[in-house]
Order: sequence, then structure tokens, then C-alpha cells
Amino acid sequence: MATATLPPRRLRPAVRGAHPLRYVVARVGQAVVTAFLAYVLVFVIVTVLPGNPVEASLRSPELGYTDAEIDELLGYYHLDRPVWVQLWYALRRLVLHNDWGISLAAGRPVVDVIADGVPATLQLASVAVVLAALIALVIALGVFHLPADQGGDLLRSFPSLFLSLPNFLIGLVIIDVFAFGLGWFRITDDHGWAALVFPAICLAIPVSAPIAQVLVTALDGARAEQYTTVAVAKGIGRRHLLVRHLLPNAALPTLTITAIVVGDLLGGSMITEAVFGRPGLGSVIAAAATVQDVPVLQAAVTLAAVIFLAINLVVDLIYPYLDPRLRTQAAR
Repeated sequence: MATATLPPRRLRPAVRGAHPLRYVVARVGQAVVTAFLAYVLVFVIVTVLPGNPVEASLRSPELGYTDAEIDELLGYYHLDRPVWVQLWYALRRLVLHNDWGISLAAGRPVVDVIADGVPATLQLASVAVVLAALIALVIALGVFHLPADQGGDLLRSFPSLFLSLPNFLIGLVIIDVFAFGLGWFRITDDHGWAALVFPAICLAIPVSAPIAQVLVTALDGARAEQYTTVAVAKGIGRRHLLVRHLLPNAALPTLTITAIVVGDLLGGSMITEAVFGRPGLGSVIAAAATVQDVPVLQAAVTLAAVIFLAINLVVDLIYPYLDPRLRTQAAR
């Protein structure tokens, strides 16, 4: 049987000189501007809230600040000045000194308080996104290879089922079966592979649903294209067709939805940490919300926005290397 002679999909740089650099600079600039606007928006929303939440928190008996310490912190945040002046000083501290403020509850720099929880949350989210991608890939490959009456239609229903399952319910089932029933891990222990893998599975199952839906739809669309029909008619193998042509064409929409669900991943990781009793950014935010620690809450929201923007930026920069048409647009 003759071997198919489809054109190779080796991706080579189609643009040279200043054009790729201009494309990268433009995308990075957009991300920086968006992050700046996110910080300003969060700052303004928090600052214009009635009742001055920062001052109210400082005067809470639970924190135990003296009048002199309260006056010092009020001067530090310039709360006696207009909003735009407060914003100017906050941006100046942030840009020149990487100073996010002082935690009202801990009395420590906000960056230190946030840093206590970020590594654990990023570790959990990273493992979860890998598991979510693997689950989505297994579902898509199963749908591709199995006939509809032999399990293909059943696999197509999995994303809808996963999407309807909330994190806390999956977490409670995992704890009941694997912690209490089988004794594979203890929810009071945040060390070891089980303490990371089971929360990651809890987080990955609902996140995998939209990725699987988009990947299955993209593969279905690619199979319906004319080049696929020609390739099959020329005798190209099913595996070669999938790996060489269908999956690369399905990569763009799959990467897009993966970047979009990162926001859900970060939010879900905080819920999952609470269910499994894991330390992380979720516990930091929960403690800050309890005592109205506004600087910590503001930094956490801004950090989540920056992480989301950074991941979308990386995906955006990868696009031209996956699709030659986008490389041509980047060169203009």
C-alpha cells in the first residue's frame, strides 16, 4: 500500500528580524498593562468601600494595636489623603521597593505572608493541571478509537458528568473512601505523595471536563476535514494520522481552554486545600478574610490575576509556533 505524501508539519520560523520581537513585545506589553489595571481596580474597589475597612481592622480589639501603632499605619497607607494619592504611594512602594504593604493581622510584610502559602498552592495546581490534561487526553483518545456502541458514546458523556461534580463533593468522597476506608493517607498529614496526589485528583476531575470537551470536538472537526479524507484514502495509518495531523490541529483550541480554566484551577485549589486541610494560599486568604486583612486580600487577588495573565501570555506566545498562519500574522 502506498505511503501517504502529505506535506510535513515541521514548524520552522517563518519570520525573521524585528517582527517576532515586535510580536513578543506587544503581547508582553498587553499583559503588563492588564496586570496594572487589575491592581488599580482591586485597590480602588477596596479603598472606596464605605467605612474604611483598613482603619476598622486596625481598631479591632482582636489585633491589639495601640493608638500610636494605629496612627503609624494610617500614615503609612496615607488613609487621610484622597484615593488617587493613596494609589500613587501604593504603586510607588510596589514598583520601587516591591512593597505590597503590611499585613494588619500578622504585622509582617504582605509579601512574606503570601509567600508562606504560594509554594504549596502552586505545587497542587501544577500537579492538578497535568492530571487534568492526562484525563482529557485519555477520554479523547478513547472516543477516537472506540466505536459509539462500544464505549465511545459513554466516554463522550464523561466531561458533562465531571463538570457537574463540585470540588468539595469529590474531595469528601475521596476522603471517605481512601482516607477513612482504605487508610491510604491521613487528612491531618500534609506530607508525602498521597497528601498531594489525592487533592490534585479532586481538583483535576472537574477541570478536565472543558479540556476534554474541546479536545474531542477539535478531533471530530479535524477528522471531517478534506485532508483527512485524502490521507485515509491514500492508506495512512490511523495512529500516524492521529499523532501527525489530528492532534497538532486540535492543539490550539485545547491550549486556549486550558489557559482559560487556570482561573478555575486557582479558585478550586483553595477550596480543595480547605477540604483536605492542606496549607496554602487558600488558608492564607481564609485567615485574612476572617479578620478583614485588606492588604493581604488585595495582594492575593492581584497575584491570582498575574498568574492567570502569565499563563495566557505563554500560551499566546506558543501559538505562532503551532500554526503557520499565526506566524504570518505576527510578521505583519
